[in-house]
Amino acid sequence: MSSTIDFIDYAVDQIASSGDVTFKRMFGEFMIYVNNVPIFLVCDNTVYVKKINELDSILSDALLGIPYPNAKEHFIVDIDDKDLSLKVVEIAYLYRLKNPTKKSKK
Repeated sequence: MSSTIDFIDYAVDQIASSGDVTFKRMFGEFMIYVNNVPIFLVCDNTVYVKKINELDSILSDALLGIPYPNAKEHFIVDIDDKDLSLKVVEIAYLYRLKNPTKKSKK
């Protein structure tokens, strides 16, 4: 089952104050970006964020999950908790700026 556009719109609305929030469809699911930086992966109406040490303190009680086969474990974000979601975005965004994803050469 893939994510619904209604759920994506809700997730985007929850973090809209964090910057320019956009999303793109990827392999039937979605990636949510803040200021063109990938932050959340949404699969089956579940919001995932990369499991990084910087998020351990605020997501210590969060569930862990694997968004798709062969993926690494991610934190599952309670998108209904707007304050927590915004804090996760802030930390993940700064992490991504400091540690950009390296693109492989073809």
